[in-house]
Amino acid sequence: MSVDRGAVHRDAETMMRVALDAARSADDQDVPIGAVVYGPDGSELARAANRREADGDPTAHAEVLALREATRRYGDGWRLEGCTVAVTVEPCTMCAGAIGLARVSRVVFGAWEPKTGAVGSLWDVLRDPRLVHRPEVLGGVLADECAELVTDFFATRRR
Repeated sequence: MSVDRGAVHRDAETMMRVALDAARSADDQDVPIGAVVYGPDGSELARAANRREADGDPTAHAEVLALREATRRYGDGWRLEGCTVAVTVEPCTMCAGAIGLARVSRVVFGAWEPKTGAVGSLWDVLRDPRLVHRPEVLGGVLADECAELVTDFFATRRR
């Protein structure tokens, strides 16, 4: 059975547009990154934007917040097998670790993050062959649009 790569990419773009909406909902002080967790049937389980500054919590990244909510709604308490996480920026080491530990099946991300990215840029936490669980990863989905949100955010702070 062959995989329709065009359909896979269209599906990923649809997911990323929802993650972009989540990113746009971030507090003005937080970097606008959004994450959405989808169930195996494609239904939205949870979405979140970064809240590190708003909550004063170093772990309040969009991915972690969305994973926490998704595990309340789906799975056996913490496993998200069969689920997909769509996030606007390549996950950092903490978020990649949380995604792997949650047993997420697929990760779709937008902009590459060469300084802190842990899904192919700086490290590749999720696809390390020494790990038991390695999700499918699709990076660079709507990358320019995702990167623009972050670039614009920092441009207004560095004037």
